[in-house]
Amino acid sequence: MIQVKEISKYFGKKMVVDKVSVDIQRGKITSFIGPNGAGKSTLLSMVSRLLDADTGEVLLDSTDVKRVKSNDFAKRVSILKQSNFMNVRLSIRELVSFGRFPYSQGHLTEEDQKKVDEAIHYMNLEDIQHDYLDELSGGQRQRAFIAMVIAQDTEYVLLDEPLNNLDMKHSVQIMKILRKLVDELGKTVVIVLHDINFASVYSDFIVALRDGKVVKEGPTSDIINSASLKEIYDMDIPIQEMNSCRICVYFNS
Repeated sequence: MIQVKEISKYFGKKMVVDKVSVDIQRGKITSFIGPNGAGKSTLLSMVSRLLDADTGEVLLDSTDVKRVKSNDFAKRVSILKQSNFMNVRLSIRELVSFGRFPYSQGHLTEEDQKKVDEAIHYMNLEDIQHDYLDELSGGQRQRAFIAMVIAQDTEYVLLDEPLNNLDMKHSVQIMKILRKLVDELGKTVVIVLHDINFASVYSDFIVALRDGKVVKEGPTSDIINSASLKEIYDMDIPIQEMNSCRICVYFNS
């Protein structure tokens, strides 16, 4: 379990995350939702140690993440940032191989190569695995970075807006893969999402933020209702049931 306890973050004098506490259950998909500027990505960055919290603490299985050695942390927690930039020319396969660095330290074993193959297969990148990142579309590049995270083979997978630059087909593919990682391999996935319908259909739990504070949290069925969404987004959002899924009809609200 990841336990977030009273963490806050200031950028200058502006408080971006305000004394947030939340428990992230193992073996589930937890989605962070909320309007722009709510603090979702900043919260995820503190959980993943990309940012230091100004107050509070984050516990990974009861241990303060600050006390976990970097290489040990990388074997347990993987992170996909919102923007990924590399100024070296890499092929997809070379990028995905970086996911094995905590284990191989750059010297890939047969087991490492197997994990790379599996991740490339998961993301349906076999046919272009030797193409260079600068030759890819934005969606292909995003899938390559997600494959790198999958190859890292951690229990906890943290993803900051992984559906960026993806069309509908590949967005659905990504969410189904994340669901499969949880249901079949027991991973714990934490994801920042803008599309509340993807959060509704694929999440087990939702943490909703607004103005740096948690305004709602709980099982998805408790959050995806018009009253809760009004509090989160300040919009009247009707809900329709389709194939046992709650769909938010916000397009003309």
